[in-house]
Amino acid sequence: MAETTLTGTTVAQVMAELAELADPRTREANERHGDDHGVNLSTLRALAKRLKTRQDLAEQLWQTGDTAARLLAILVCRPKAFERDQLDTMLREARRPKVHDWLVNYVVRKSPHSEQLRRAWLADPDPVVASAGWALTTDRVAAKPEGLDLTALLDAIEAEMGDAPERLQWAMNHCLAQIGIEHAGHRARAIDIGERLGVLKDYPTSPGCTSPYAPTWIAEMVRRQHEAETDQRERAVEATT
Repeated sequence: MAETTLTGTTVAQVMAELAELADPRTREANERHGDDHGVNLSTLRALAKRLKTRQDLAEQLWQTGDTAARLLAILVCRPKAFERDQLDTMLREARRPKVHDWLVNYVVRKSPHSEQLRRAWLADPDPVVASAGWALTTDRVAAKPEGLDLTALLDAIEAEMGDAPERLQWAMNHCLAQIGIEHAGHRARAIDIGERLGVLKDYPTSPGCTSPYAPTWIAEMVRRQHEAETDQRERAVEATT
């Protein structure tokens, strides 16, 4: 594997620094969530800031297969530089939860191929790959719902979410909640589906945090929206008096 990269930094040098930054206690904590690296994420971000954007280095770091190196690669890459098939391959290789999440959130979402990949992944038989399709669909539900068949999405969630593997179930549940939050015409059905399936109903939630149980999540976010709209109207009235 070639090691020479931009401004003289080599993959070997970066890997050595990542090894020095690794902490056994951090690795132990990460392993409880399915991740196998020991580098603090704030420290990783600081390293990425120092390295700046380096697409060649990012691609070489990804090829190492090391989780910390792949997370760093995501932070220093140029998202729009990846081809569609390249992103598809990377997503299928990203089996660690944090790598999967960062790749979808920080790279694929910014890619000109995101919509094409969303459609392909949504129908993929691999539940981990499908979860990425649902995550991208949730983004569209909130930001660009035009062209989405929300009824069909609810049909799929109703039929499949209850028995779906954990990561796919979580992504579908997020989409269910987002539909209920953003689209009043589908809110009653979204709540009904959430109540009947009961997915994440007993999920432990820290004080002050919103439960991921869709009916509770929808109700809380809609309440906040109404509260914000009321405050805005009151400020507008005060400004005219």
